[in-house]
Amino acid sequence: MTSSQFSPRALRSFQRRLLSWFGKHRRDLPWRASRDPYRVWVAEIMLQQTRIAAVIPYYDRFLARFPTVESLSRARPHEVLKLWAGLGYYSRARNLHRAAKEIVAHHHGNFPRDPAAALELPGIGHYTAAAVLSIAYDVPLAALDGNIARVLARVTALRGDLREPRRWRGLGDLAASLLALNAAGDWNQALMELGETVCTPQIPRCGECPVSRWCRALELGISDKIPAPRKKRAPVKIRIAAAILMDQDGRTLLVKDPGDHDDVLFSRMWQFPAVHVKSDPPAELANHLRSTLGLEIAESALEPLRPARHAVTFRNITLLPFLCRVQQVPKLARTRIVALSEFSRLAVSSATRKIASAAKDGTRS
Repeated sequence: MTSSQFSPRALRSFQRRLLSWFGKHRRDLPWRASRDPYRVWVAEIMLQQTRIAAVIPYYDRFLARFPTVESLSRARPHEVLKLWAGLGYYSRARNLHRAAKEIVAHHHGNFPRDPAAALELPGIGHYTAAAVLSIAYDVPLAALDGNIARVLARVTALRGDLREPRRWRGLGDLAASLLALNAAGDWNQALMELGETVCTPQIPRCGECPVSRWCRALELGISDKIPAPRKKRAPVKIRIAAAILMDQDGRTLLVKDPGDHDDVLFSRMWQFPAVHVKSDPPAELANHLRSTLGLEIAESALEPLRPARHAVTFRNITLLPFLCRVQQVPKLARTRIVALSEFSRLAVSSATRKIASAAKDGTRS
């Protein structure tokens, strides 16, 4: 993997062609309306592992509520999580909020220009630091994400798993050697745009590529074979039983303790009491309520509701909601009593919303 295929003259031509193409074909995305580092930073965090189409409405709502880093720093955690609800990977929102507080406290409200200082912020890794600093400030840093890596691998006909540490480091060195130093932000975005819209994973549109003349994979006829498919983790089937304790006024109990299942599913947010079950969901759920909350709930009192499907990375999850009608919702430590009708105003995960939806359907029938 090397940039030796580029003479200084060829590299300048490569850069001019790609930057010219980007100037004409760049998509009109909301975070490109300005180089405000706050807006760029929020977009980069939201776009991690999330499709552009899914991000846009969240981005617009988030910026309308928190237009500046100062307004975000003053927000309460549940306000931030509520606006993030449904976007997933909630640690991103928590880190964004924590970083906003640090920027206001230690950087006079400005995203730091120094890469070392940026990397000290919660949730900021090498890619995010390079993307934000280059786009907002034109700091000459080369960004490397999956789209850019795919473009560079095809240009150099690099085979194998691109995420293998040695290859990934080599791609980072290559990205740095090709960087247009006088237009770092546009250069990084141009490579990303090329990877997202033309040099796509499955069927690259090589005839539309502005830099195809320099592509060794195209020359060798192996564009569709690079990069090598990544080995996917085998899917795991999981069943989670959840209890909706509800009184006659439609109030129910939420907890913060994730129980014996991992906290990815409910993202350490308010949730219904829930447990990973194997063979006998009502019995296992009743035992969970007894052991964690001290509640004696008979299995016969747990009314099964409509199951719901949910997926988190390699996990294929079946949510099994059970309605339990009670005279009075118990007041317990580390719990919260809310009306089911108030769920639209709560910061809860998508999985919890699916359980609440099943509960609403069950109480209407």
